[in-house]
Amino acid sequence: MENKNLTDAAIEQVDVAIIGAGPAGAAAAAWLAREGLRVRVLEQSVFPRFSIGESLLPQCMQYLQECGLLAAAEAGGFQHKDGAAFCWRDETAAVLFTEKFSAGPGTTWQVPRADFDQRLIEGAQALGADVLFGCKVTGFVPDAEAPRISLMTAEGEAQQLQARFVLDASGYGRVLARLTGLACDSVLESRCALFMHVEDHIDTADYNRNKILIGIHPQLPSVWYWLIPFSDGRASVGVVGDRATLEQAGLDDGERLWSMLRQEPRYAELLKNAVQVRDTGRLEGYSAAVSQLHGPGFALLGNAGEFLDPVFSSGVTIALHSAWLAAPLVKRQLAGKTVDWQAEFELPLRAGVDTFREFVIAWYDGRLPRIIFNERQPERIRNMVSAVLAGYAWDTDNPLVAASRRRLDALAQSSTDSRFDVIVDAC
Repeated sequence: MENKNLTDAAIEQVDVAIIGAGPAGAAAAAWLAREGLRVRVLEQSVFPRFSIGESLLPQCMQYLQECGLLAAAEAGGFQHKDGAAFCWRDETAAVLFTEKFSAGPGTTWQVPRADFDQRLIEGAQALGADVLFGCKVTGFVPDAEAPRISLMTAEGEAQQLQARFVLDASGYGRVLARLTGLACDSVLESRCALFMHVEDHIDTADYNRNKILIGIHPQLPSVWYWLIPFSDGRASVGVVGDRATLEQAGLDDGERLWSMLRQEPRYAELLKNAVQVRDTGRLEGYSAAVSQLHGPGFALLGNAGEFLDPVFSSGVTIALHSAWLAAPLVKRQLAGKTVDWQAEFELPLRAGVDTFREFVIAWYDGRLPRIIFNERQPERIRNMVSAVLAGYAWDTDNPLVAASRRRLDALAQSSTDSRFDVIVDAC
């Protein structure tokens, strides 16, 4: 991609400045540029660049379509995904996204993010967004009408950019949350993820590449695994647990990851011929939150606001949903209309994030595994669970969205309660 530098002759002015060129930034940029606004995307990395978060949810497809990026993504030929498979000891279960409570797409992809993200930002460029790569945001002055960004270009030049509105889609960098003091601790426990890419060479007859595989450690139920196959014969593999447990498994992160994988029989069998093709990575303390998702002249998108946990691959869905919510509001505000960012952006976005959070909490405390592995689970309950895990966490017609905690409690209890049918009917 061509890198475009800002001139130092004057403070450059744009309609919308977007920090970060990942999925949230690309989607917002594409939507706004298509509407004729002058959009500048500021990205610290030089694309393509590696990122985890490689298993999408079907709800993403709607947002990609509505932001004008679906065709750009389809050209990648990514691995088809129609659900999630789960394993624990001798138990297996599958959640089929095509059999879900909510309306909308029922399939999606599993994607190497370097390729996927580059295709999205190139799609945004094709729609008119301007992208500056290799620059770092160093300062920010919030203002309801003319927020200003200080930045350092890849060539080491200090520049300033004035916008009429700023969207922060900086992901784990969480640029504006740090610069404005909005960052705060997550209610979720701190955990550690070790991960790698492999040429998987999986030859097991019953393995389904159309599903992410999520496994639970046989003796340590708070430790879980992912296996995300790609269309080129490679796969993303990872383990998540508390730092102390993972560090006891070996002398370095590579040894620890392989040691943990060999402790789960299904993964040990599937990966017996695997060849590691990317160094082992580590991400820890990743769960993050903010006290507010907007301020004078700015809003926070996706992980730049709140990140939960990788277990249900909600990150990209939340990112795209936030861009889909925010972009039309930005257009309205710049047209001189009144926008209530609290009522029209923050509260609606947080409603779905809260649903995902309840599912994450229920995963780690054991309630959700009991529900997923329950062979007596009625079809309509399976479909409700499937809808949330497919990304439809904002569909309040789904009882598991409308009252997540109470109904997850009831369903978990029903997995061991003789009053199963009575409890299910109460949901």
